[in-house]
Amino acid sequence: MTPRLLGLLALAASACAAPSSPAPRLPQWRGVTALLDSAIAAGAAPGAVVGVSYRGAHYYYGTGRLGLDDPTRPDSTTIYDLASLTKVIGLTTAVMMAVSEGRLVIDSPVVQYVPAFGADSTQPLRRTVTLRHLLTHSSGLPAFRLLYKETATRAEALALTDTTRLDTVPGARYVYSDLGAIILTQAVEAVNGERIDSLLARRVFGPLGMRDTRYLPPADWLPRIAPTENDPWRGRMIRGEVHDENASRLGGVSGHAGLFSTATDLLHFSDWILAQWSRAPEAPATCPPIENTPPGDAPPDLSRTLARFVLRQNLPPGSDRALGWDTPSATGSSAGHFFSRRSIGHTGFTGTSIWIDPDRCLGVVLLSNRVHPTRENARWGPVRGLVADRVVEALGEAGLKR
Repeated sequence: MTPRLLGLLALAASACAAPSSPAPRLPQWRGVTALLDSAIAAGAAPGAVVGVSYRGAHYYYGTGRLGLDDPTRPDSTTIYDLASLTKVIGLTTAVMMAVSEGRLVIDSPVVQYVPAFGADSTQPLRRTVTLRHLLTHSSGLPAFRLLYKETATRAEALALTDTTRLDTVPGARYVYSDLGAIILTQAVEAVNGERIDSLLARRVFGPLGMRDTRYLPPADWLPRIAPTENDPWRGRMIRGEVHDENASRLGGVSGHAGLFSTATDLLHFSDWILAQWSRAPEAPATCPPIENTPPGDAPPDLSRTLARFVLRQNLPPGSDRALGWDTPSATGSSAGHFFSRRSIGHTGFTGTSIWIDPDRCLGVVLLSNRVHPTRENARWGPVRGLVADRVVEALGEAGLKR
C-alpha cells in the first residue's frame, strides 16, 4: 500500500474487542478505495466516506470534496444528512425501546396511540392499521404527499398526514411510505411524552458517545457538514438543514428524515446493534463483546426486542422487510451479493446507506451527498452494492453466501 493510501486510510481499533487484540488485515482494501475513487471521479457524488467495522477494527476512507464550493476532503468526522437512515437509526430504535418497555404493542391499532388517524368515520379501514403495518410499509398509505406545499405549519402537516386516505387494504401491498413513518413518530412521541429528537439524544446517542449525531445541527458544525441540494423550493443551497422538504415543514424533526451523523458515529451504532444481537435469545450473532459505552447512562438493552425486529415479516407475502429495517433482496440490493440473509440495512435519498451482518460481525456505512447540487444525479445507486461487495471481498469472506 502506498504512503498516500496509508495516509488516507484511518484505521482505529474498535472496542468490539479487547485493546490488545490484533486488528484484522484487509489485504484487498485497495479494491474498496479504488472503486470509491472511481465513482466520485465519474460524478456519482461530490465526495463520499466508507466506514467498515469488522471483528474488532474500524476502517475509514474518504474521497472527493464536500461540495462544488468546498474542496475539503471528507473523512470519518464529516457530517452528512442521513435522509431515510433516520427511519432505522432513529425511529426504529425509538420504537424498539417503547416496545421493550411495554409502551407500544406492535399489533395494536395505530388509533390507540394516534387517535386522529381514525377520526374519519368514512374510512373505517384506517382503524385496522397496526404499528406492524407501518413498520413494514404495508399500511395502505400512499408513498408520499407534498406536505410542504399543501400546508404552512407543522400542526397542519401532521393533521394532513393523519387524514390522508388509504390507497389499499392494510397488509395487501408494499408501498414505501414516508407518511407511515411520520404517523409512527407521533405514536412514539405520544407514549413517551417527549419529542423524538430529545428522546434519542438522551437515551441512545448520548450514552453511545454519538456526539455528532443529532437533528437540527448547530451553526458551529457547518464547516464539517456536506451540502446537499440547491433547492428550488427554498431557493438556496441547503447545508446544515434537512434536505427533505416534508421534514423541513415539520421543523426539521421527524422519524422519516432529519438526522445528521458521521461514519464514526454510525459504526458505534452498528457495533451496539451487533452487541444486542449477540445477546439475543434466539439465533444470536457470534461477535466479540463490545464495550464502547462512555461513562454515564447506559443505552437500553434491546436484545430481546431486536430479535423480533430483525426477522423478515413476509408482510405482504413476499416482502423482504423486517420491522423498520430492510434485508437483502435477491436482486439489485444495496447490500450487494454477499451479505448474509440475516443482515439488516437501509438507504437514504441523499446518498447514504448502512448494512449490518451478524454472521460476519460486520457493519458497513456509506455516506455521500449525491444530491449536490441536484437530485437529478442518478449515478450513485449502483455504487452502494458494489462497495458492499468489495468490502466482503476484502475480508476474504465472499464465499459465505446468503
